[in-house]
Amino acid sequence: MTAQLKSINHGETLVLTLSDPAYRNAMAPEIYAAGIEALSVAETNPDIRSVVITGEGSHFCAGGNLQRLKANRELPAEVQAQSIEGFHNWIETIQTFPKPVIAAVEGAAAGAGFSLALACDMVVAASDSVFVMAYSSIALSPDGGGSWYLAQTLPRQLVSELLLLGERVSPQRLHALGIVNHVVDSGHALGQALHLAERINARAPNAMSSIKELLNDASTHNLTEHLAQERNHFVKNLHHPNAGVGIQAFLNKEIPLYK
Repeated sequence: MTAQLKSINHGETLVLTLSDPAYRNAMAPEIYAAGIEALSVAETNPDIRSVVITGEGSHFCAGGNLQRLKANRELPAEVQAQSIEGFHNWIETIQTFPKPVIAAVEGAAAGAGFSLALACDMVVAASDSVFVMAYSSIALSPDGGGSWYLAQTLPRQLVSELLLLGERVSPQRLHALGIVNHVVDSGHALGQALHLAERINARAPNAMSSIKELLNDASTHNLTEHLAQERNHFVKNLHHPNAGVGIQAFLNKEIPLYK
């Protein structure tokens, strides 16, 4: 069965499901292309306010398909380079996507699967899930931004441990380190992710988009540049109709209904 990315709307949340259970939902070029297309459509759909990425069955994503990687060793290097570019284009699409993206992780999030989870804005993980930067175990180095995201979040020595040794990391440890937002009972990651998405969906979409953009740009700005960007977003959002709704609802002690 060919790897695919299933797409279904759950209220105002788009759920994207990695589907190739025989290979524990390993990454494939078909997945990347479908992911980019799905987010491109969702970006302009006002009925979609958030996205959840999960895996079919008992695993999130086992990373690269080793049979495909083995076969690619017999092909020109450009073949694998193009495949990784496809994956990286999807990672960048997730980061620049103006709506929040949540990873719901059951089972293994290995290699590129770990990188994919890191690219999301929030991560919900089952208590018995396993995260591993497995690349060094097969003499490879990271892709999908895994080394970048970890280096942005954790001390160098800890990132070195995760990448050089390629050992399994529990969701409890990643929660303590601030990488996983919620650890839940097995089988409940998607449900908790959808609950988080519903809470986000109830807030003003324009404010959610501004917050994500500010967070994405923070690491490339000095304080003066970032203060200017915060000012611009604040003024833009204050003059958006949703600010009028939110302020009046707060003063009236009512629940706001944003558009």
